[in-house]
Amino acid sequence: PSCRRYVAGGRCKSTARLEGKVVIITGANTGIGKETARDLAQRGKVIIACRDIAKAEAAASEIRAETGNQQVIVKKLDLADTKSIREFAEKFLAEEKELHILINNAGVMLCPYSKTADGFEMHLGVNHLGHFLLTFLLLERLKQCAPARIVTVSSLAHHGGRIRFHDLQGEKCYSRGLAYCHSKLANVLFTRELARRLQGKVTANALHPGSVYSELVRHSFVMTWLWKIFSFFLKTPCEGAQTSIYCAVAEELDSVTGQYFSDCQPAYVSPRGRDDEVAKKLWSVSCELLGIQWD
Repeated sequence: PSCRRYVAGGRCKSTARLEGKVVIITGANTGIGKETARDLAQRGKVIIACRDIAKAEAAASEIRAETGNQQVIVKKLDLADTKSIREFAEKFLAEEKELHILINNAGVMLCPYSKTADGFEMHLGVNHLGHFLLTFLLLERLKQCAPARIVTVSSLAHHGGRIRFHDLQGEKCYSRGLAYCHSKLANVLFTRELARRLQGKVTANALHPGSVYSELVRHSFVMTWLWKIFSFFLKTPCEGAQTSIYCAVAEELDSVTGQYFSDCQPAYVSPRGRDDEVAKKLWSVSCELLGIQWD
């Protein structure tokens, strides 16, 4: 049991309520996103933003039944398509007057080389650019509702990442493992630069959920097989969701911004993840790729 407890890692002990508050979680129909939604639905209103509406509805109705909270709402969002992201944001802003917490949770991992609707490499496009655009479109509403928080799920894998400006879309050289690492480093750098720009009006933090037994490895036969063998040493999705929940609700993080957490405590960021020049450059390149002006 002590080994299992060690694997489980930190738990979010906060009992903070979110009455009258609104949370958006991307990719909350499965894995840690679903467990994050399950926990936050016991505290307040949760919007599950997902590509697969049928799966999302199934998850939402399960969470509604379990928590007794009818304010668990599904909205369509495909992060691999900027048109879908814009439609989601437009609809959300028209229908909801409040937004207090945005959890950029959805992600793809180890995909064979493929492109999003806009021609971005899939890992970069979904994990970084999709959430970059979504955050941009929702930021004014978060500011109006401040204190507000932006939480981005990164990974320990950011240690293996580099921002390769000369080959951002992986057209010259592609490795699906490295593409994932690069996108998770982009999450860390985005959070760092976002926090610097927001200066605490809205906080922005990133996190490593731990190695979690989830569907994220479905694109890799070897990883799926390894995950099964070593499942005892992996966190359950509920354990993996703890740091996301912690970053979203813990009172002691009210004014903490630009940090990176693991197991509900600050964690070590790779030197590349602390490079402010690269963070600024990635910001401007991301704006260019998305055709937006974000000053």
